[in-house]
Amino acid sequence: MAKKTGAASAGPETPSERYTPRLKQRYLDEVVPKLRSEFRIENRMAVPRIEKIVVNMGLGEAIQNIKILEDGVEELTAIVGQRPTVTRARKSIAAFKLRENMPIGCRVTLRGDRMWDFLDRLISVALPRVRDFRGVSTKSFDGRGNYTLGVRDHLIFQEIDMNKVDKPKGMNITVVTTAGNDERALHLLRELGMPFAR
Repeated sequence: MAKKTGAASAGPETPSERYTPRLKQRYLDEVVPKLRSEFRIENRMAVPRIEKIVVNMGLGEAIQNIKILEDGVEELTAIVGQRPTVTRARKSIAAFKLRENMPIGCRVTLRGDRMWDFLDRLISVALPRVRDFRGVSTKSFDGRGNYTLGVRDHLIFQEIDMNKVDKPKGMNITVVTTAGNDERALHLLRELGMPFAR
């Protein structure tokens, strides 16, 4: 992570020198006051916030070719900056030649600064690179204020070298919030810059 450097950083890190993600700073400075006035929230701690982001990459083809799983783990690590865990099948399905406990994907849960950095890159850099992009759907909330976004092609992330990728991989990105309902979560994500379709 980028930290301020210089002569002053030789000793222990002071709170003012600590790296703060750009989007987190915007949330604290602009979004919190806006949401407090809009929803008449008196307690600052009750303002909706993002709790975590879960990125899940399903790799069903790994049943036939384990290298696809290895590539997926490496590519997801490059995208999010954190090593994912391998997800395994919960039960056997004969039609898909799937046996219980077989590796079929990878998943990572982001919190803190990594979460803010990933969301910033997703909104500012990755989504605008989607071909014929017209905004993300407002109908992908779960009723409790959590939002799930499907990405068909992981090549929209700049961290991926197109020349080294055999085939595009899809992923689901779930933004878990403390909003409690979809209306507040929609306002929170919209204020943070999520490009919802009009």
